[in-house]
Amino acid sequence: MKKFNIRKVLDGLTAASSSSSSSSSATAQPGAPRENDVIQETLQSEHFQLCKTVRHGFPYQPSSMAFDPVQKILAIGTQAGAMRLFGRAGVECYCQHESGAAVIQLQFLINEGALVSALADDSIHLWNLRQKIPAILHSLKFSRERITYCHLPFQSKWLYIGTERGNIHIVNVESFTLSGYVIMWNKAIELSTKTHPGPVVHISDNPMDEGKLLIGFECGVVVLWDLKCKKADYRYNYDEAIHSVAWHHEGKQFVCSHSDGTLTTWNVRAPAKAAQIITPHGKQPKDGKKPEPCKPILKVEYKTTRAGDPFHVLSGGLSYDTVGRRACLTVMHGKSTAVLEMDYPIVDFLTLCETPYPNDFQEPYAVVVLLEKDLVVIDLGQIGYPIFENPYPLTIHESPVTCCEYFADCPAELIPALYSVGSRQKRQGYSKKEWPISGGNWGQGTQSYPEIIITGHADGSIKFWDASAFMLQVLYKLKTAKVFERARGKEEKPSADIVEEDPFAIQTLSWCPESRMLCVAGVSAHVIAYRFSKQEITTEEVQLLEVRMQGEFNDGDSPDPGGDQTPTQLTPGASSSPQESEPLAQPSTGSNSSDGPRDNIPCLQVRSSPLKQSPGYQVELVIQLVWVSGEPPQPITSLAINSSYGLVVFGNSNGLAVVDYLQKTLLLNMGTSELYSPSDPYQRQPRSPRKQRQPSGALCDSNDGSNTSEDRCKSPTSGSTSPCNSDDERKQRFIEKVKSKSRRFSKTVANDFAKMSRKISSSSEKPDMAEDRSQRWRSLTYKKQNCYVMEGKRAARMSLKAAVCRTKSAPNSYAKDNSFTRSRSSSVTSIDRESREAISSFHFCESYPRKNDSVISPCLLVGTTQGTVMMVALSLPPGGDQRLQQPVGISSCGTLVSLKGGILTMALLDSTGTLLPPSYEPWYDPNASDEEKEKTRRRRPASPPSSQEGPESQFAVLCSEKQAKVVAMPSHTRIYKHNITESSFVLRADVVVMAGANCIACFCANGHIMTLSLPSLRPLLDVNYLPLTDMRIARTFCFSNLGQALYLTSATEIQRITYSQETCDNLQEMLSELFTPVETPEAPNRGFFKGLFGGGAQSLDREDLFGETTAGKASRSLAQHIPGPGGMEGMKGAASGVVGDLARARIALDERGQKLGELEERTAAMMSSAESFSKHAHDMMLKYKDKKWYQL
Repeated sequence: MKKFNIRKVLDGLTAASSSSSSSSSATAQPGAPRENDVIQETLQSEHFQLCKTVRHGFPYQPSSMAFDPVQKILAIGTQAGAMRLFGRAGVECYCQHESGAAVIQLQFLINEGALVSALADDSIHLWNLRQKIPAILHSLKFSRERITYCHLPFQSKWLYIGTERGNIHIVNVESFTLSGYVIMWNKAIELSTKTHPGPVVHISDNPMDEGKLLIGFECGVVVLWDLKCKKADYRYNYDEAIHSVAWHHEGKQFVCSHSDGTLTTWNVRAPAKAAQIITPHGKQPKDGKKPEPCKPILKVEYKTTRAGDPFHVLSGGLSYDTVGRRACLTVMHGKSTAVLEMDYPIVDFLTLCETPYPNDFQEPYAVVVLLEKDLVVIDLGQIGYPIFENPYPLTIHESPVTCCEYFADCPAELIPALYSVGSRQKRQGYSKKEWPISGGNWGQGTQSYPEIIITGHADGSIKFWDASAFMLQVLYKLKTAKVFERARGKEEKPSADIVEEDPFAIQTLSWCPESRMLCVAGVSAHVIAYRFSKQEITTEEVQLLEVRMQGEFNDGDSPDPGGDQTPTQLTPGASSSPQESEPLAQPSTGSNSSDGPRDNIPCLQVRSSPLKQSPGYQVELVIQLVWVSGEPPQPITSLAINSSYGLVVFGNSNGLAVVDYLQKTLLLNMGTSELYSPSDPYQRQPRSPRKQRQPSGALCDSNDGSNTSEDRCKSPTSGSTSPCNSDDERKQRFIEKVKSKSRRFSKTVANDFAKMSRKISSSSEKPDMAEDRSQRWRSLTYKKQNCYVMEGKRAARMSLKAAVCRTKSAPNSYAKDNSFTRSRSSSVTSIDRESREAISSFHFCESYPRKNDSVISPCLLVGTTQGTVMMVALSLPPGGDQRLQQPVGISSCGTLVSLKGGILTMALLDSTGTLLPPSYEPWYDPNASDEEKEKTRRRRPASPPSSQEGPESQFAVLCSEKQAKVVAMPSHTRIYKHNITESSFVLRADVVVMAGANCIACFCANGHIMTLSLPSLRPLLDVNYLPLTDMRIARTFCFSNLGQALYLTSATEIQRITYSQETCDNLQEMLSELFTPVETPEAPNRGFFKGLFGGGAQSLDREDLFGETTAGKASRSLAQHIPGPGGMEGMKGAASGVVGDLARARIALDERGQKLGELEERTAAMMSSAESFSKHAHDMMLKYKDKKWYQL
């Protein structure tokens, strides 16, 4: 046998290991067999590298916006100092300022591949957009004045910066140095003015004269400043504060928006009085008085057209009596005024025009409106101003995300199938024109495998996203709330709700990509199973199964021997809703009256009317936990579905339940403590220390589908296929258990059991109980349950008390708060904590049910929050019609192993180290013809027994919040153990496929992301990436195959990361390009007469005016220049550790080629210019060659 190599264990250990895992080690069990030494582990630390890839979604808390009309790129700044850049569909980029200060303004260097950002910390930054990962070239930090407004004229390198003191400074954007030219506020305003004019709120140059600068002060004063003469030409005064100013393209008029909701139009040469004053939304009094004041007009834009009237586009200005009205954008065109209501407050808007030149007819064609939580683009060229269909994935937050799952390398046909059914859900009425923000190019990556992201939302909706090739596009949306009745008003709100807001919110989901089966669990303790179909159907009545679950009792909770209550019995054909059922005896259950506690009612009411189900996911079965004796059902903490077995399993702090969704029956409903076998060394003691808990004889089995009306009063063991002695013996065992344990039940439950035991004992005699206990396969009966099966739907109701507690691993709500309270101790010391052990994870597999078994059979691994892993054996009937008629047998096989901390994930490897996925049934359309069903509906065969001769043929991989273990099957021998963390705990762990091998990927609460090899649990990666800051990250972080992971970085954005070295190496190629070479449009023709009489645009030599030679040097204390990493050097620095030597050499070559290309272009342009000049000079010489001086 191969010797153990210590180098192999230590291989991949990171040099800078965190303190939390410094004491961790991957150790083999002493004396344990080392069969897995023969497994050749191919994963090494060189295969792993962590880096961010792309960010999707709407920019969180946007604050500013800019647009490059030539490159057609949109930039959005946020209050957290982030920038998002958008081009055509699939072209996105994310940048972040280190300071984290809010972005107050953005200015493109149009068609230059650069962008200037101004932050709230009084710094400005120049970004280079000519590289795939933009980098800062220069920064300038003002120390004595606060920045309020910036303006960069088209094709100018001089940036005007207005400050809170009213001064204007000028910055050279090439060198990012301040000019000595300063416009002081006291020189701009009239000398007779005694008050300060306030901050600068607007700067713009006259479209026809670059030497004239229009300066707007907050107080209402506007100044036209002559840059050459360094004096004010005109001053325009108005009583109300100014918010924005906009020029007419001819430079003879401008419009101001004011705080009283008015627009004032001024002629440049008539500063005494405004040419026009209008209040767009004000009521005009009949007596000629001033209109009533309105809300401030925050921004106005004035755009002209050749063919018709100009456009005035403005935000705000509504009347004060419109209380509660949503934010509006107003478009005034000629005599028509359109008021466009928005769903959210307006942050900013921009009018997109055909030309980048301000001195030409603007020809506006669209308005981009940035809202607090949305981006809307309005088509100005069509009647009614329709909006464009947004191609970006900006609707992630349409309803808050409550859970998230990530599936890489999915079946190839899945995305087309989801897209085909999702395309029918698209809204109508969009503009027919192409999306106007169309810049950039897609990446050229080789990553081509299908990826799907599923998000669950607070309104009960589920969205499927195509995440392939670093893009994100919504495929299909499923609304789970359609299954339930909706309260039409507050007075009709169901009193059984356990959450006041968002009762349909998705808590967790389980999806099988191969079979397309979907199962979701909501916060109202409901589970819904869905099948995928391409055909539309109408479901007359939704299949419903109601389950009663309750936890452990104290010994002190002895029932009152008095009382005579009977559980609800449903007649054939009765409604599945407990509110509508007719009890055969006293109506003590199913009540929600004010006289007694709520009992036997679900939190939500399933709709009773027919349900029209469109192509896509269609409801197969609804499962609801009901109230028990006035206590609400506990939230579901774990969920799993298996299409091959036809089973759904879910658990909470009270226990677990197994449902057969094919037969619509409840197979098992038991408390967590009942899963422990009688001789289990890990068995927990009951809450009360006064008495030992009696060992459970069995679990629960199902009722046969052929039950008659007489069978419905039988014990839940009726119809069991388990090899117990007889029906009479099972009945008597149930009676004995009721008698021995009735003192631990509440009064209501004890009376229910007493009634049932009398019914059973009236038709049976007491057999010997000793023979039953010797049976290996126990009848699956839970000691504290009443099971009632409805004919047709077989809805089972289980009498189990629900303990009101929050489990450690699953909070009651989906955590809108940012607090994260969790016990950091993994030791089991508190009796109270023991009593709250919840089910934390499931895993269907085909393995050895019991220790030293020799036959593989279907099993279910169950993990708890106390670190226990238990095995449950499944006995499946043959396929076909027998599967729909014979019940599924279930038996507990006791504890497999125990770990520190709650169990997070479980998996199974074969003897060669290959991952054994759960078996599945290939997808078939449930609404297709019988012939088509038979062609595709074949259950995948169970995994064949291992051909290896060794004693161990499988390895169970188990990971908890604290450690990971690998256990040999079926001997249950621990082969490897690794303590992942001591001071923190693992939030998410997944067994993933990476570079053709398997590993465990973990995300800890202290921010570390780690990977462990399988099966030896060698540490391969340990990076301190992201400290846990709120519950959102913990709730949404998930790993996927092929080195992919994601989490919700804000309420509106998904951040994708990779831990694959290969992906990091190819990241540059896979990312999209923002800058593409585009020729700048030609400047407008001045025309003959304008050229003759000097009426055209006047140019200004800003270099001569603002340069150091003329203006001198600026004060050094005013601002500090900070050189950025910049250009290609910045990309190299950002890419260190991401790209190898070959990639860096390629970047250097690209840099050189880019510079050579630019030089060649400039040389060609100079040659062309020289030839043109020579030709014109020769023509002029010939023209005037033979003329006298008086003829000139």
